[in-house]
Amino acid sequence: QVQLQESGPGLVKPSQTLSLTCTVSGGSITANYYSWSWIRQPPGKGLEWVGWISYVGNTNYNPSLKSRTSISRDTSKNQFTLQLSSVTPEDTAVYYCAQQGGYWGQGTQVIVSS
Repeated sequence: QVQLQESGPGLVKPSQTLSLTCTVSGGSITANYYSWSWIRQPPGKGLEWVGWISYVGNTNYNPSLKSRTSISRDTSKNQFTLQLSSVTPEDTAVYYCAQQGGYWGQGTQVIVSS
């Protein structure tokens, strides 16, 4: 069974870069034609797709976040990483990583505040 675990700082200052890592176990991020996504849920709002990286390393981002988003991967560690630059309090959310096949991490709370 595929398991995903998000990690990273829970508090980020405005204008800084948010960086989160998703560690995958039980399956390879380079196999099975799946894409691997970051999704977030701001407080009191619905889910928002941030972007994905494919099994071959191609990326696709939410147009509204594209200018500030970068998703990369470390295949040796079976991890993929989200970087979101120039954050504001509106980027405060629970951030989830997920596999296209339906597996999700438990989510990690990120607060943007000075």
